[in-house]
Amino acid sequence: MSRLLGAALLLVVGALSASAAHAQVCRGQVYLTLDTGSMRHAEEIAAILRKHDVKATFFLANEKTPRGDHALDPAWDGYWKARAEEGHAFGSHTWRHGRFLSDAAGGAVRYRPQFGAQASQTLMLAPQAVCEELRSVESAFRRATGGALDPVWRAPGGRTTTNALAAAQQCGFAHVHWAEAGFLGDELSSDTYSNAHLLQAALRNVRDGDVLMAHLGIWSRHEPFAPMLDPLIAGLKQRGLCFRTLRDHPQFPQAGHSVPVALAAAAAASPASTRKPR
Repeated sequence: MSRLLGAALLLVVGALSASAAHAQVCRGQVYLTLDTGSMRHAEEIAAILRKHDVKATFFLANEKTPRGDHALDPAWDGYWKARAEEGHAFGSHTWRHGRFLSDAAGGAVRYRPQFGAQASQTLMLAPQAVCEELRSVESAFRRATGGALDPVWRAPGGRTTTNALAAAQQCGFAHVHWAEAGFLGDELSSDTYSNAHLLQAALRNVRDGDVLMAHLGIWSRHEPFAPMLDPLIAGLKQRGLCFRTLRDHPQFPQAGHSVPVALAAAAAASPASTRKPR
């Protein structure tokens, strides 16, 4: 019996030692954010995050998926509920995934939705209508998970205007852009930017404090980048970078505090597709 007990104790000590050996020492923090996109690789990406015990921040829009439905339809409630239970953070990416084009009088903004009955039309949104674009996402998220969004949003393409930022701020949302090195390039042409090129660029250029951006699926890219999140996360961890959600970002708007106008260069003037990784 004593030998069995001793063997058991050795196994426990060995397991604890192995766990301690694998415990990561953080030399910096990065913030992985994932926009809905087509959702084609949503489950694959969720599995990669679980594998590496990484928590990300998801920005949700009601975008079309390969299943013929949309990302915030009730059929996707189980997906979002599971991610919420895993401890990820969530922001609004606008309901119709539209582009904010320019400002108009009275705080209004010209907006061109990508989806919905008014897709591709240029609409004039009053500040309250901008807020509704963000809050409609929260309504769907609350139905799916029972919880509210975190008080952050991202404009599709990263394009914002002064009035859009102000309207979002008034209804409690701070805009989050991404770091230049954090643009992972999954929406670029794979004929020009191979997965190997994008992966090496990110591993070389990402630094402490960077906000990273990718999608849960991209319609146009021939060679999907999503599987590269696996070696990317592993490689950045080897460099001593730990992954956190935007809830841990030093500029994150906490409950009861005023909402900053922007996080991480919110009012970017150029579209994401022009930001090529070096």
